[in-house]
Amino acid sequence: MSDSVRNVAAIAGKELRSYFASPVAWVIMALFALIFGYFFRVMLEFYLMESMRSQFGASGNVNERVVRPLLSNASVLILFLLPMLTMRAYAEEKRSGTIELLLTSPLRDFEIVLGKFLGAMGMFAALLAVAVVYVSLLFFYGNPEWRPIFTGFVGLLLMGGCFIALGLFLSSMTKNQTVAGAATFVIALLFWIIDWSADTTPGTWGEVLRHLSITQHFEDFAKGVIDTKHLIYYLSFISFGLFLTMRSVDTDRWRG
Repeated sequence: MSDSVRNVAAIAGKELRSYFASPVAWVIMALFALIFGYFFRVMLEFYLMESMRSQFGASGNVNERVVRPLLSNASVLILFLLPMLTMRAYAEEKRSGTIELLLTSPLRDFEIVLGKFLGAMGMFAALLAVAVVYVSLLFFYGNPEWRPIFTGFVGLLLMGGCFIALGLFLSSMTKNQTVAGAATFVIALLFWIIDWSADTTPGTWGEVLRHLSITQHFEDFAKGVIDTKHLIYYLSFISFGLFLTMRSVDTDRWRG
């Protein structure tokens, strides 16, 4: 294992431990489990009631009636919760002064940034694991197709990666966690709703707005389709966010 991989793994592990050592992470997990569980219960009860009134049985539409709207609701949850996860990544270290120790260490900028990103992704994966437990219960009530479920969670992971990369960049720009969290939410929301005016915007600009929308690229994942253009969008978003974070960290390093 190279030194860079060890350094990235060490930072990622430190970040992940710091998340679970903070009450904020447990509050976020509790909120996610509570709200997602409520959505799951309501949708499943509605589906079962509808199936009892139907002569076709319960198994045919479980993906369409339960899984797809459930994953869409999960994407709304991460829009609200992930800014709370990333707001402290750099802002807290700047406020406490520990960022100086990090920047004067022999670690390179990309190792610091990638390590913090992977640590945050590990925490986000723990949130999705809660959702996986709920969704797995569907196999006791019906016969859902596993491919749309799998691709849906892949889409959620990529969308969350975009929000995390954005949140890390904005956290690296300020010492105030509240400012970092609010700015992340506002800009993420902008990418969420940017396609709302696409239908009234003619020509090329309308297509550009649709392409920039972070939700438009998630819809195919929820349907069980993994399209290369959606992968390119999400990976490009993440890469650009991490690049901007590295430039911000490099600026702080040279300022001393």
